[in-house]
Amino acid sequence: MSLPDLIEILPSRPSPESKCLITVPGSKSITNRALVMAALVEGRTVIEGALWSEDTQVMVECLHRLGFAVDVAADPAEPANRTISVDGLGGRIPNAGTELVPLELFVGNAGTAARFLMAMVCLGGGAFRLAGVPRMHERPQGELIAALRCLGYRIDAEGGTLPVVVHGGGPRPGHCVVSAKASSQFASALILSASRGGWEVVVEGAADEDELPYVEMTRQMVQSFPRAGGRFVIEPDASSGSYFVGADAVYGDGTGRSGLVTVAHWPDSGWQADAAFPRYLPLPAEVSRARDLADSIMTAIVLAPFARHAVRFTELGRLRVQECERVEALRVQLGRCGAKVVEVGDSLEVQPSTLHGAEIETYGDHRMAMCFALVGLRVPGVRLRDPGCVRKTFPNFFAKLAAPAPLGLGVSVRDARTGRVLAGDELLAG
Repeated sequence: MSLPDLIEILPSRPSPESKCLITVPGSKSITNRALVMAALVEGRTVIEGALWSEDTQVMVECLHRLGFAVDVAADPAEPANRTISVDGLGGRIPNAGTELVPLELFVGNAGTAARFLMAMVCLGGGAFRLAGVPRMHERPQGELIAALRCLGYRIDAEGGTLPVVVHGGGPRPGHCVVSAKASSQFASALILSASRGGWEVVVEGAADEDELPYVEMTRQMVQSFPRAGGRFVIEPDASSGSYFVGADAVYGDGTGRSGLVTVAHWPDSGWQADAAFPRYLPLPAEVSRARDLADSIMTAIVLAPFARHAVRFTELGRLRVQECERVEALRVQLGRCGAKVVEVGDSLEVQPSTLHGAEIETYGDHRMAMCFALVGLRVPGVRLRDPGCVRKTFPNFFAKLAAPAPLGLGVSVRDARTGRVLAGDELLAG
């Protein structure tokens, strides 16, 4: 059983005496970085609290195809997490293809897997072809390809997108400059493999490169990761947690938090930019994607119609080249619900609005589905197309919404075509 193709969220509100304490899965960004680092160190690393979703499963499958021993065990504390053990080989890549028949690596729509693996397999001794779903073939890779070519590796690609064929040349000490303007994942990919490759990586794309939160996350993880095997714990995903912090705001009066919903073990390492999300409620007059929030700015945007003042969201350009064209998608779908939204350049201004129900196109984008589920907590008639796309990062998201308090919000989610309320495995994204 799995989610139907069209669901409806029925507005509801936890009772004041039912305080909800929600656990969220591990960080996707940290999990996929940890998997690459575990493969590159020498010895067995046990990764606890690892997210088990489409993006991380893609990474594990690719590591298997590359010849690494990877064991996956259930996590009793969170159904969407796993304990993953990886036997690292000190920078050696066991499997490879030939120039005529490259080893195929399917990366789905996982930007982290595509980019991190593109750099990592340069350390191998053969040829590797990386390909994904059609949307992944539209997402930019040019800056990373250029940097790897600068280091002396042969990368066969038409333009700056996937599919690509990487011809591994092993460690090749050298210097490269990479821009993080299109995606900070380009820089992170190089930094993850830099010590094994002998690469000196210079990052451009900001006045102060340390302001790039995901690049800084990568640097700090490289410094703290066990160098000869050991134990590494993944913290909860702040971007995923933002939906439940956002739910708490929806249950309020539009000015801030209601105190009905808390996310357990809120991350405090400083690695995740979205850990700052609670500080932006109530919403200020302006929020920047570059300075303030990362993916959770989408959560803030869908909350903005409930605010008591207009909110301007700026520097959103990077959202345009992710799982969908998110700036346009947010404007159009909020507009379907009656929100007053103006798009100017890479900014959106959202006015306080009275919303109504609508059928929401998610564009196969997990964050669109989860964001607009929040609107449905308060607005009758919100229906979501293709809700199963949450499998990318949060496969049990709708199960968390529907679980009774205190472990969930007690929300009714129904099949919008039959009217039947969903339960159990029907709420999971398969």
